[in-house]
Amino acid sequence: MNKENNQVSKSDEQQLNRKRRSGYFDYSLLFVWIFIMLLGYVLLYSASSYTALNKYNSSIYFLKNQLIATAMGLVVMIPMIFFDYRILKKFSKFIYGASIVSVFLVLTPMGIEANGARRWVDLKIVSFQPAELVKISVILLTAFLLSKCGRDALKHGKICWQIYSISILGAAVLFIVTSNLSSAIIVLGIGAVMLIVAGACKFFTGIIAAGIGVGVVSLFFLGEFSDLGFRFSRIAVWRNPEAYMDKGGYQVMQGLYAIGSGGLFGKGLGNSAQKLGYVPEASNDMIFSIICEELGIFGALCIIALFIFLIRRMRYIASNASDLFGSMVVVGVLAHISIQVVLNIAVVTNFIPNTGVSLPFISYGGTSLMFLMIEMGMVLSVSRRIKRIR
Repeated sequence: MNKENNQVSKSDEQQLNRKRRSGYFDYSLLFVWIFIMLLGYVLLYSASSYTALNKYNSSIYFLKNQLIATAMGLVVMIPMIFFDYRILKKFSKFIYGASIVSVFLVLTPMGIEANGARRWVDLKIVSFQPAELVKISVILLTAFLLSKCGRDALKHGKICWQIYSISILGAAVLFIVTSNLSSAIIVLGIGAVMLIVAGACKFFTGIIAAGIGVGVVSLFFLGEFSDLGFRFSRIAVWRNPEAYMDKGGYQVMQGLYAIGSGGLFGKGLGNSAQKLGYVPEASNDMIFSIICEELGIFGALCIIALFIFLIRRMRYIASNASDLFGSMVVVGVLAHISIQVVLNIAVVTNFIPNTGVSLPFISYGGTSLMFLMIEMGMVLSVSRRIKRIR
């Protein structure tokens, strides 16, 4: 009787294994990403054509560079999709160390200064922003350590802070060496989200929440010290942009004018008036204001809905990943994109002080786009190894 039961159970198990298949691929995520990219090209061309024509004698200058960056990103992204992401565990420490070293390269002759900031590295073949490499390396190393220690170890605050020190170090180096506060904030946010989702202890979560609360409250008082530096002046501009039109308030006000003039359905694609030299960085940090002017609030909400759908697909992949490392990698990418979208829209609408954050996949910026594409490749690689029942 027992033999018969064992044979039946083995038969059931074999049948279950035949039905169970790996190699699942999230086409929904891929298609929504492609749609956002294609829409981004159209919106970028619309927002940048006037400036490109006047400054570079070619209305497609920014679009052409964005397409080149896309092609370079695909060279890495496509192999990454079919690459076993679990191998990245072995190289996570090396990638993190290399990213920290790359930040210090901006202080060497290889460093490039642009817009008053030295944040780029020229490798002759290609130039890149080390901050983007730090973001990926923090995701990989944090995911590796979380998968190594397991969820039970996170009940101890000491372990949580040891893992979070990776993000703290990366953020500190970025801020001290390159004065890149926005990237430092994003790096800290990525690490915090990954730890909290992984099941960090209540003490760690409470400290993070308290830190955010103190930071938000401080914004309402630090603006009084605008003479102490440009970061404090940005807070003063945020609180009263009309009074600081010559110190950054101009960009904020023109962006708000663009949003307000768009109304519910906008002026129509390509019909923005504010992009004609009025809104600084119209193709980069402030592109969302041009979107609101041309497509209206309805169009802006559609863009936000696309990002929400993208994030929901990543959440599904993270929840069904075959291992904790893959799950945490997806959570890290999800956190990165979510934080940048929220910060960019919050800055453009003047909910927070200007931090210089681009809108993922839409704003002009080759380095940011290429590294985001690499992250998408990692997410799709994780999705290919999800096991499900037919």
